[in-house]
Amino acid sequence: MGIVKIDDELHEEARRASTVMCRSINAQAEYWMKIGMLAEANPALSFNEIVRMQLAAANVRLSDQAAA
Repeated sequence: MGIVKIDDELHEEARRASTVMCRSINAQAEYWMKIGMLAEANPALSFNEIVRMQLAAANVRLSDQAAA
C-alpha cells in the first residue's frame, strides 16, 4: 500500500465515476490503472477485449447475450 498524489480534478473525476460504478474512490483509481497498464501492454486490444480477457482469466462465464 502506498500513497499516490494525483491532480485534484482527476480525483474529483474518480470520485464521480466511483459513485456510478459502485466502487470506492481507491477501487476506481485501481481499476483505471489496471486497465491502463493492460492497454499499454496490449495496444492492439480494445477496451472490451481487455475486459473479456480479464473476465475469462477470473473464470467468469458470460452468456451469449451478455458477451454480444
